Amino acid sequence: MSRRILVVPANHAAGVKAVCHAMLHALDERGVDVGYIKPLGHPLTHGPDESAALARLAATLTYVPEPLPATHINSRLAYGATETLMEEVVELAEPLLEGHEVVIAEGLAQDDDAPYADDLNAALARTLDAEVVLVASARDRSPGHVAERFAATVPHFSVGGAGHRITGVVINRLPAEPAGEAEAYAEAVRAHGLRIIAMIPQDPNLAQPRMKDIVDQLHLEVINAGDTSRRVRELNVAAQTIPGVLDYLTEGQMLLVPGDRHEVLASAALAELNGVKLAGLLLTAGIRPSPKVLQLCHKAMASGLPVHLTEDKTYETSHAIIHLDPSVPADDEERVRKVTESVASRLDQDFVESISKTATRTRLSPAAFRRQLTTLARESVKRIVLPEGAEPRTVQAAIHCQREGIATCVLLATPAEVEATAASLGLALPEGIEIIDPSHPDQRYVDALVERRKHKGLTEAMAHDMLGDTVVLGTMMLHLNEVDGLVSGAVHTTANTIRPALQILGTKPGASLVSSVFFMGLPDEVVVYGDCAVNPDPDAEQLADIAIQSADSARAFGLDPKVAMISFSTGTSGSGADIEKVQAATARVRQLRPDIVIDGPLQYDAATTESVARSKAPGSPVAGHANVFVFPDLNTGNTTYKAVQRSASVISIGPMLQGIAKPVNDLSRGALVEDIIYTIALTAIQAGADEQDRTS
Repeated sequence: MSRRILVVPANHAAGVKAVCHAMLHALDERGVDVGYIKPLGHPLTHGPDESAALARLAATLTYVPEPLPATHINSRLAYGATETLMEEVVELAEPLLEGHEVVIAEGLAQDDDAPYADDLNAALARTLDAEVVLVASARDRSPGHVAERFAATVPHFSVGGAGHRITGVVINRLPAEPAGEAEAYAEAVRAHGLRIIAMIPQDPNLAQPRMKDIVDQLHLEVINAGDTSRRVRELNVAAQTIPGVLDYLTEGQMLLVPGDRHEVLASAALAELNGVKLAGLLLTAGIRPSPKVLQLCHKAMASGLPVHLTEDKTYETSHAIIHLDPSVPADDEERVRKVTESVASRLDQDFVESISKTATRTRLSPAAFRRQLTTLARESVKRIVLPEGAEPRTVQAAIHCQREGIATCVLLATPAEVEATAASLGLALPEGIEIIDPSHPDQRYVDALVERRKHKGLTEAMAHDMLGDTVVLGTMMLHLNEVDGLVSGAVHTTANTIRPALQILGTKPGASLVSSVFFMGLPDEVVVYGDCAVNPDPDAEQLADIAIQSADSARAFGLDPKVAMISFSTGTSGSGADIEKVQAATARVRQLRPDIVIDGPLQYDAATTESVARSKAPGSPVAGHANVFVFPDLNTGNTTYKAVQRSASVISIGPMLQGIAKPVNDLSRGALVEDIIYTIALTAIQAGADEQDRTS
């Protein structure tokens, strides 16, 4: 029987949804087979219920039912048919209760449009036979008030003479100041004998809307759409002259200004052209700027600066923005993830582990894999060099990795460049992050490079020129064991990253080539795809090497590799040169590495689907259960990886390079900050695995 946990509010605007998502995420990270349901939809006056869509962003969920709509609920209640409504809840929830070991259910929010919330939540707890987590918001409420709300809600969930169903409470939206006030809330709640499973402070960084959200809610007129995904970190009225406005020209600032303040518009455009990504300009009082000024600012607007217009005056506009609906839109994946992860980090770990231990089926979910990456990277304690040291995404990733202990990051750039980038992002450089000015490389790098490439006729002058490339300098640092790994590619091409590694580091002993893998986060598990980025048309020997490298990589990251050699035909059903290559490669792996579980040729469906495997490849040790997929050529591999990634909304991590003597990894030039963070973690883990291999 599944364990059911119903999360319900004890007061208005409690933040139940965020707590549900946090519990889903925390359990998903631990590989628990968890499901989610919100049985009852909220009143339609708040717009469409986006609970199911938001939950899919918070965790890897294969099925989330839509809640029963508010109109239907009101209809049932009007006729006193609460029990009929609960029967419909059971029917809705049954597939989840049967299919998952733990199910998180979201209760109905307290609302003036839903005065029946307490009674229906109590009925849900009885119907689902669920334990209950109560959530209360402390925002603008005293410790005594919050404690009293919890105490007043508990009796609704009584179980005869056996006590109540409350397993714990969450105090949400605690004031950040003054220090120590949170403990007053905790003492007041504990006085009622309730267990606190999370205390969550208010975090303004999690409440940053996108320009898109402000435009949509205030129905603004578009002067220049620009990049509407930019976050509004702060709102300021540009009422001063230019020297006073300069302090506001920083990353994430939204400026309110009448459209005839042309000097402010021009200053904002100049800041944009200098790399400062303002959230946007909102021109008030219906005053349109001069077309000549807009033409002057054309390049800045073309690079993404949003400019919008409202008929309202400045004061009314600022008041409307401050009082925007704080709900997270269902299409804002980044914000959902940040809120979810932040709240999840505040959950009592003993409480989460107690739920995890009730699960008998676990899996390596994408969230569990990502958590495993950061955990293993922290254990490795490695130093990773980042040649693109002043690039904004790289700086953000390095700051995160340094703060979280994922790796010690070494940025190749002048300190002034890195500090300026961090300041423009509104970030502070943490203690311990290393910045090395690459403009005057030490003579030891010149000497070592000449020694390494003297067989190619490299001179000292040529070495000086080569070391002007930060990727070459970083690779030399890796060659001299001054760092443990290198990550590049946010602005460099793949060739720029790999070529110095091959010239200076070479391949690993026993490796005939460099290849790559992607870790693909499918809904229920993580699988490995190789090679999807490097080798256009490997021969049988090379394909066997790719399979061995991919299996070893999978094992290094916690997977038990079952390798499928993919082809357009399964077993002996096909013929031709392409089939023979896969057959020969499979035989070669079995000869060289009998410890690797491998089979091929296998069609993709035979490799993944048990019912197909039974008919196409009976008796195969891999068919139907494969988790490492080796494609016969780059055309097949790259096409498949991109099709799966985009069509199935799958998270992919990689490419991770294999076969280089020391860990070097390439980024996509469109990489997100999160992609860079996980690539740094991958590189640190590779370095740790290489170290173990050398000492074993």
